[in-house]
Amino acid sequence: MLWPENTSFAFDQAAALGVELFETDLRVTADGALICFHDATLDRTTNGQGLTAKSMLAEVAALDAGYRHRYEDRFPFRSQGCAVPTFEAVVERFPQAGFIVDLKADGTEEPLARLIEVRQLQQRAIVGSFSDQRLGRFRELTRGMVPTSTAPNETMRAIVASRSGGRWNPFSPSTVAMQVPVSWYGVPVMTRRLVELAHRWDRLVHVWTINETREMERLFELGVDAVITDRPDLAISQL
Repeated sequence: MLWPENTSFAFDQAAALGVELFETDLRVTADGALICFHDATLDRTTNGQGLTAKSMLAEVAALDAGYRHRYEDRFPFRSQGCAVPTFEAVVERFPQAGFIVDLKADGTEEPLARLIEVRQLQQRAIVGSFSDQRLGRFRELTRGMVPTSTAPNETMRAIVASRSGGRWNPFSPSTVAMQVPVSWYGVPVMTRRLVELAHRWDRLVHVWTINETREMERLFELGVDAVITDRPDLAISQL
């Protein structure tokens, strides 16, 4: 990974490369702020400790989010102003960008739904989650009017459909994209038949997390529409 994940610095650097679609993770602080952050605890990526959900926004915003980012056996981002941003701040900073967001915890659905409505982000966001229940709640709150990606059960239905001829539509009405890994616990997921199924039903295919040029080339040859990557510098070169 080039830069500290989910930080203002990383978004700035990706934008400078020409990235127009950002992927980020969302959690909620103790005082209800929707932040770009992956983990349930602060320990792995910042100089803080404790549960993310038990921390106030002011506490999180004061942390050094580049403190533990190792690059080439060094920690070059310590004390460089890398911060954990709110999602609203990122949306404001990049008014032309699109966003793929992952709801990492219960309680993120309602504040995200409100923000999307207030900021009119319906055409700028694709919302996903590893929780079928969480994504289902978000779809209910937004009445299916906000684009979503496939949750686990929906992804499994699509895989089954692709292997059985693909004659039935496995996708929810609000789903615009499949977001899948190349494989899951050693079992191949990404196949040409899966791509063909998704495209047959007018869904995009995004594959995560792809950081090697050769693998990007192979996936684009299969027909995938985008890769989610820690190396936007390499992905841009494939366009």
